[in-house]
Order: sequence, then C-alpha cells, then structure tokens
Amino acid sequence: MEKITSFQVDHLRLKPGVFVSRKDKFGDVILTTFDLRFKEPNREPVLDQPALHTIEHLCATFLRSHKDWAPRVVYFGPMGCRTGFYLILEGEHKSPEILPLLLELLGWIENFEGAIPGASAAECGNWREQNIEMAKWECKRYAALLKKPAGENLNYPSDVV
Repeated sequence: MEKITSFQVDHLRLKPGVFVSRKDKFGDVILTTFDLRFKEPNREPVLDQPALHTIEHLCATFLRSHKDWAPRVVYFGPMGCRTGFYLILEGEHKSPEILPLLLELLGWIENFEGAIPGASAAECGNWREQNIEMAKWECKRYAALLKKPAGENLNYPSDVV
C-alpha cells in the first residue's frame, strides 16, 4: 500500500497553525482539506479528550450554521493523534482566506454559554465526556497564534512534506 499524504508530513518539524494538507478533485468539484494544528506534534501534550470532544461539537455546530460558509463545509473532526482537527471545504481555498472564519469561530467558542450542542444521550454516543472550560482555554490559545500568523503557521514548510 502507498503511504497516505498525512503520513508523509514530517511531524518532527511541524508547528501549530492552519495548513492546506490536500486538495482532491471529484468530477468538477475540488475539496480543500485544512490541517488545524493546535499542538506541536511530539513536543506538547495532546488535546485533552473531553476538551477535544467539546471543541468538535461546538466547531461542527458553528461551521454548519455559518451564514456564508455552511454550504461549503463538508467535514469537521478531530485528528486521531489529538493534536488538532481537519476541516474539509468545498472549493479551492488557501489558509489566509479562512483565517477570518477561524478567528470568528474561536471567539464564539471562547464566549460560549449554555448547553453544548449535541451533548445528550440521544445525540451523542459519549455525551458526558465534555469540558467546556478546557475547550475555551485551548481555543483562546490557538486564536492567539492565528492572530499573528507567520509563514510557518500558514503553510507547511517545504521540508515538512
């Protein structure tokens, strides 16, 4: 079997940020997959599972409800390594283009009040495992990084892929 694209990224050199990890064409449709890397792989502790779960619920809800972006959201979900998330959008996009969306999303989570969407036994197979305070902390930390983007956290460096 061929080594898949995400396993060809050198995680020893990867920094937190938002990266286009791949573009796939299905007929006339292009899908852009973003790597929303919250943690530096193999150097920082990974995202706490309850916080990761809460971020997943809140991000998916926000993105699929967004007035401008909802029609283009194909998927949002966590990476198995728990260092970030994947966002798949219909169309050809670049990291700087989605920064305003991500900052809006992260700010919404930082200020979120109330019940976590989808966090009931009827809606989720592990609904009790949530941590809103840690989710807010992680999102605030990630937003601070994205507010002062540098090349290294918007594009995979050429020696990483």
